Amino acid sequence: MTAVANQERLMTVLLGPHLSEKSTRVGEANNQVVFRVRRDSTKQEVRRAVEMLFEVKVDGVRIVNVRGKVKRFGQTLGRRQDWKKAYVTLAEGNDIDFLGAD
Repeated sequence: MTAVANQERLMTVLLGPHLSEKSTRVGEANNQVVFRVRRDSTKQEVRRAVEMLFEVKVDGVRIVNVRGKVKRFGQTLGRRQDWKKAYVTLAEGNDIDFLGAD
């Protein structure tokens, strides 16, 4: 894979931050950030994408495959789509500010 194609792939790996009570609690306690990522992404791709986009040092990445819930839609059963999230541990002194507040 060429460097340009690889960089384009890294731009699409992160789908966005995953904001929930648990992700907020984990972020405050362990200096971690939680992202929704592509289902075919790897730990190394997530690490390189975060370091490239946010210019921070990453200590570790943990990936979780989240299974979609079974839900009822009237009389029929349906299933939400599976997705993947990544817990990214930042190095000491690094921080990602999504709100842009100073």
